[in-house]
Amino acid sequence: MSTPQVITCKAAVAWGPGEPLVMEEVQVCPPQHMEIRVKVVSTSLCRSDLTAWEYHAIFPRILGHEGSGIVESVGLGVTEFKEGDHVLTVFIGECMACRQCTSGKSSICQVLGMERKGLMRSDQKTRFSIKGKPIYHYCAVSSFSEYTVVHSGCAVKLSPLVPLEKICLLSCGVATGLGAAWNVADVSKGSTVVIFGLGTVGLSVAQGAKLRGASRIIGVDNNPQKFENAKAFGITEVVDPNSYKEPIDQVIKRITDGGADFSFECVGDTDVVTTAVQSCCDGWGLTVTVGVPKVKPEISAHYGILLMGRTLKGSLFGGWKPKSDLPSLVEKYVNKEIQIDDYITHNLPFDDINKAFNLMKEGKCLRCALVEFRLHLPKAQDERSPHFWHFLPIVVVEFQLFLLKALVEKSLQLNLEHYFQNLEQAP
Repeated sequence: MSTPQVITCKAAVAWGPGEPLVMEEVQVCPPQHMEIRVKVVSTSLCRSDLTAWEYHAIFPRILGHEGSGIVESVGLGVTEFKEGDHVLTVFIGECMACRQCTSGKSSICQVLGMERKGLMRSDQKTRFSIKGKPIYHYCAVSSFSEYTVVHSGCAVKLSPLVPLEKICLLSCGVATGLGAAWNVADVSKGSTVVIFGLGTVGLSVAQGAKLRGASRIIGVDNNPQKFENAKAFGITEVVDPNSYKEPIDQVIKRITDGGADFSFECVGDTDVVTTAVQSCCDGWGLTVTVGVPKVKPEISAHYGILLMGRTLKGSLFGGWKPKSDLPSLVEKYVNKEIQIDDYITHNLPFDDINKAFNLMKEGKCLRCALVEFRLHLPKAQDERSPHFWHFLPIVVVEFQLFLLKALVEKSLQLNLEHYFQNLEQAP
């Protein structure tokens, strides 16, 4: 196996807060110890990317954390992955050995938890640069690049049959919402659920609550344009706070005979967290906070609302352990037990990434999928590197998938024709 070289590829670089992303040619270093370099096939825009872009943080950086792709090369010590493997990248990893991972009580890895410095864990350096200038990572993924380097603990192996252009939504948004309903809240059959915020995460909570048999799933949002679409994901009724003079928690209590069994804050507003807690019933009401606050991280609430038996729980990535749990969630998608496709409201070329940001800012999309990375071949930093042959395994795998898909579709067509012929001949 040849030694990986520095490659030059296309990436959307955020140079400053709120500034339009700029398409740049970036240099991507080879993967180091326990790292893999991934050819990003598809990525989608999450509101957390928008928040990180709008507010002061580490710049310049490459955003994006919902991604899927194909392993291009592996670093020393990596035995789980090989070139050509299909993977889902995740912003929170699983080392499977630390106290948290082995406790059976937590999904928050002590070693591969939230990465906030924009650096790789092994050496506290970046793998991206432009003419020698460091470009920082985001959430240990940085999927807004044709190639990225991630810790092997932040990747989940996929079957080649799983559609990479869609499965990236399980890297964060959809998995986060489903897990909040299933793992964190454990929504029960016949219960009443109220969800604040009807974006992808909120609607994924709704899907999870529906699959658990909740009888009422109330969606709260100040954008009425979201209401009709929300019903397709399980929302049974909607509430627009702008339509009421009384506090919205009082409205919820009035229409639910004292408060909901479960409430979910999916906006990222700590004032809404307080409202969500107040919207739950006394005795057993459970509130799960899912959204990431943009400003004012402190929660302000009277102790009495908890004294009456309510519970407030936090949820990061829906309580999923990436390596242990995501394969079963992917299997549910393949078996059509959960839906992902309908969350993708826009498919855009990578060059239109700023349009995707604008659509999300304006509340006009759920998820924008950026799916045209595969059209761009990398340029080897070392001209002696045979980059065509280096890239060939990925081309072969994608061609095999194309042929397999065609054969499956043809087989289904023939089986259906045979079935209807027999049906017509039946007495």
